[in-house]
Amino acid sequence: MAPFARTRAVLADAVAGRVFPGAVVEVGSRERAATTVAVGTLTYAGDSAPATSTTIYDLASLTKVLCTATIAGTLVERGLVGLDDPVRKWSSGWAGMDRSAVTLRHLLLHAAGLPAHRRYFEALHGSAAFEAAIGREPLEYAPGTRSVYSDPGFILLGCILERAGDAGLDAQFEAWWRATWGTDPAVAFRPHAAWLPEVAPTEVDPWRGRLLVGEVHDENAAALGGVAGHAGLFGTAAGVGACARWWLSRVEHEPWRSFVTRGDVPGSSRALGWDTMLRTSSCGTRMSPAAFGHTGFTGTSLWIDAVQDRYVVLLSNRVHPSRGGDAMIRVRPALHDAVAADCAAA
Repeated sequence: MAPFARTRAVLADAVAGRVFPGAVVEVGSRERAATTVAVGTLTYAGDSAPATSTTIYDLASLTKVLCTATIAGTLVERGLVGLDDPVRKWSSGWAGMDRSAVTLRHLLLHAAGLPAHRRYFEALHGSAAFEAAIGREPLEYAPGTRSVYSDPGFILLGCILERAGDAGLDAQFEAWWRATWGTDPAVAFRPHAAWLPEVAPTEVDPWRGRLLVGEVHDENAAALGGVAGHAGLFGTAAGVGACARWWLSRVEHEPWRSFVTRGDVPGSSRALGWDTMLRTSSCGTRMSPAAFGHTGFTGTSLWIDAVQDRYVVLLSNRVHPSRGGDAMIRVRPALHDAVAADCAAA
């Protein structure tokens, strides 16, 4: 059997079923990237370019962990913020007795009481307007009592981290990348013109009235100028893999161990930014209970297992040409189980 044949077969079946036109998977360890599998094309057009190891995808909510959690942990490490700082310390519009005890930890755990989503982009533009609106949102539950995956919570967290770090999220992320690898970023906000030929298109967007190529798919992130705490990053599988190796090298030490350890919110699998492994998770059934990961709406995911010393990057543009359909829910676990089987057979 050819190397990673099971992985390739899952991707090929998904392409044939029009789950996405193409996808790239990278599998690696703490030390290196081991395998890259690319299948399909950038679009469904007959003359579309193939998906390759250099294809750039809209990473969507992987931004929450690759950027926002990374910057949060870095600022905690530097003593510039504390996980248990009250949100009101950093955001003057966060007022009211029902939210006085909400902390940055609650935001990272998706347990601050905020709703899952709001269509702020229809009326608002810019971080100041978004932050003020989130500060006025009625809380849907008592903070810390449950977890509701919340884009508004991470938008607010992004605003706070920009204030604490005295720079935009994009500038802080680029500085972190250059300090870590000493190279131009392979993951970044607002792709520059030289990247565009390699960018996989996402949706023909009704709101903007055009096919999105190099423009962030998430509408709220677009209304924030393409840079936000919940979405906005673009990158290659190799770039996401580099971030995965960075996290693998740090999870045994604080504050990073706390970021990948399941919190104490009742009924929740969430860690700080990251999710953790359940047998019903998008990571399939063959990772260890210590695995942590995240998905992105555009068809992306990253799962990391320090016990098995393995990470799996999956990048696709499953929202092309439109966001309808839920087949990605079945593809992700099948893909990760195939990767595990291929690794065992290697």
